[in-house]
Amino acid sequence: YEVMPHPNADRLVLCRLDDGQREHTVLTGAPNLFPYKGKGPLDALRGGPIKVAYAKEGARIYDGHQPGQVLTTLKRAKIRGVDSYSMACSEKELGISEDHEGIIFLDEDAPVGMPLVDYMGDAVFDIAITPNIARDANILGVGREIAAITGQELRMPSFDTPMQGPAIQGRVSIEITEPRVNPRFVLGLVENVEIKPSPYQVQRRLRLAGTRPINNIVDATNYAMLEVGEPLHAFDYDVLLKRAGGKAPRIITRLAEPGERLTTLDDVERQMDAFTVMVTDQSGALALAGVMGGAESEVNEGTRNVLLEGAAWNMINTRRTVLAQNLPSEAAYRFSRGVHPAMAERGVRRGLELMRLWSGGVVAQGLVDNYPLPPVAPTIEFSSLEVMRWLGIQLSPAEIEDILRRLEVAVEVRGEVIRVTPPDHRLDIGEGVIGLADVMEEIARIYGYDRIPETRMADALPPQRGNPKLELEERMRDLLVGLGLQEVITYRMTTAEREARLYPDGKLPTDQPAYLRLANPIASDRVVMRQSLLSSLLEIVERNSRLYTRQALFEIGQVFLPGVEGGMPVEDTRLAIVLTGPRTDTGWQASDASPMDFFDLKGLLTALLDSLHIRNARYEPGGSASFHPGRCARVLVRELELGFLGELHPLVRERYLSGHASVQGELSDMPVLAAEIGLEGLYSLVPERYDITPVPAFPPVLEDLAVIVDEAIPAEQVGELIHQAGGDMLSSVSLFDVYRGQQVGDGKKSLAYSLTYQAPDRTLTDGEVAQIRRRIVRSLEEVLGAKLRS
Repeated sequence: YEVMPHPNADRLVLCRLDDGQREHTVLTGAPNLFPYKGKGPLDALRGGPIKVAYAKEGARIYDGHQPGQVLTTLKRAKIRGVDSYSMACSEKELGISEDHEGIIFLDEDAPVGMPLVDYMGDAVFDIAITPNIARDANILGVGREIAAITGQELRMPSFDTPMQGPAIQGRVSIEITEPRVNPRFVLGLVENVEIKPSPYQVQRRLRLAGTRPINNIVDATNYAMLEVGEPLHAFDYDVLLKRAGGKAPRIITRLAEPGERLTTLDDVERQMDAFTVMVTDQSGALALAGVMGGAESEVNEGTRNVLLEGAAWNMINTRRTVLAQNLPSEAAYRFSRGVHPAMAERGVRRGLELMRLWSGGVVAQGLVDNYPLPPVAPTIEFSSLEVMRWLGIQLSPAEIEDILRRLEVAVEVRGEVIRVTPPDHRLDIGEGVIGLADVMEEIARIYGYDRIPETRMADALPPQRGNPKLELEERMRDLLVGLGLQEVITYRMTTAEREARLYPDGKLPTDQPAYLRLANPIASDRVVMRQSLLSSLLEIVERNSRLYTRQALFEIGQVFLPGVEGGMPVEDTRLAIVLTGPRTDTGWQASDASPMDFFDLKGLLTALLDSLHIRNARYEPGGSASFHPGRCARVLVRELELGFLGELHPLVRERYLSGHASVQGELSDMPVLAAEIGLEGLYSLVPERYDITPVPAFPPVLEDLAVIVDEAIPAEQVGELIHQAGGDMLSSVSLFDVYRGQQVGDGKKSLAYSLTYQAPDRTLTDGEVAQIRRRIVRSLEEVLGAKLRS
């Protein structure tokens, strides 16, 4: 009731205090009591007594003069000739915070004599909110859940406020240029406010919720957001009037203009992206929509009139803005997960009432509400039988209705048919089958997951249809692993610059198709969809080269090409293989340490095609600019080109493998072999059925045949002609030697083949073999001009 000077100390005062039972004289040095020192009763000085937290003799408190939290017991003592046996407490002494600059001034309605724990409470619930239930990131949402689970009645906060000031109509207007990203915008006005600290209980609750108290107006926006879930923003109305030249401000929401900048409340000047939604007026930007306000129009100590905004923003656009600006906020947390436009008006009304109560301001009559794109609430129909089918619990229509009504869902029951419509604070319940699944989730959630019994499936199984392409992919993975390769899986998102590394000059070809650009990339280096599997695989080789000398990797995945005439993109499935390093890993036994070359890769592909029963594959010179000239080949089956294989161009290899200290002298000098095969064409070549030849019961006849042909004739063409001329009795042909030199002449080469003759039903005679051999030699002479080498 009264602050009096200490008779023997200038830095201490004596307070006359009533604890609800009797009066006490309390000694304290709290600096915030010195304005009242020696001036008599506080009722006349402050408009009423100061309510404080009071600790009696014997109380356990934290020592305000010790660092950290050190407990002490309050004992009677004589200080400068005055008895001290109790104290008025600061936040530090109660363990609320580290603040020891003054005692706590409680709110005027604090009941005298009530235990502090009963008035302030001492428990904080830390509730983890998953993204799909962000509607509960507020006290009202949590209350809804508790009321629904326990069956108790939900006590709603009041959204009514006395509006006794001049009408707001004509004093401000709203223009929405992009309703798809801003479906609603609501404004309210409170005038003649007094900027001061919020009531102590409000400040404490905000701190416990992780929000820093600022002043009564800003705190009202945050308090209303935490209470009902609608983020609000307060503008200094007089600043807006000045920017508008004294005329009624026009609030505009639009996409950012090229090069537009805004200094946000954190005093950082930011450049806007083209997709960013701005809150502006006639003079320029005011706020970053759904994320943070601007510094120029913020509420400050001189503010007298406040324009309060509540709006709805597109959640995807808000996420993009937060990512692009690296600017998370409490408002963005909610808007990026979805806030129903219906909450805009309720949030504004609640915020206006709190501002009126805490600032003494007068609320203008009416609201300015622009609502161009109201969401259509879905209607879902189902029966109790479907609840049994989906959840395995038998509930009557009445029980289902009771569960859903607890969640404020509108329910209409007609016999066994139940029709529901979600409330206007819910955006997470969809339409059709998705909406039905959402409703079933709500029933199961409130009924209790732990109450749902375990049941055997008693429904019709869906038809079992195979997926030939997927099965073939899995078969190929097994084959490639069996051939000694290791599978990797890489990102499908990349940048054009990273794929340009595949080319010797580091530039993409001019005829390269346009990349499919992501509207909402997850990172700055994941902005387009890849057009090459090989680029992704070589990045893995680049990283692994610091640790491993030998690498044999493959990936089966999609590349993405633009569709025809702007149609849907084409997803082309491909196989990529990369080999580098020695043929075998080093060990205690002697091994082949020579580097893998073109023929190792060709052998792998040949073995893969043979295992898939794809016959008559051939390899012809040609391929991609990424490969070493003359060491690259196309893979063809009949006239269908499957892809290419070869040794990487030296400049490309250096780009991926140079600069790593651990590979100098090792991988840096070894070739990198790579292949990229289109699987869409390969799928059509894999036969559904194929012939199985029994193991021969009769011995083969082995013979070597060497012929001289022109240098330009491929060995493969010679081998095919030998096969064709030999007929069914010639079971295999294998090239085992190539010779060039003076003995065969310039422009010529000698090709030596190993031939195997074998009949399934008898042992061939020398005469039969000789006849087949003559036929082969004659065909080679007539078709290719070949000569038999003696």
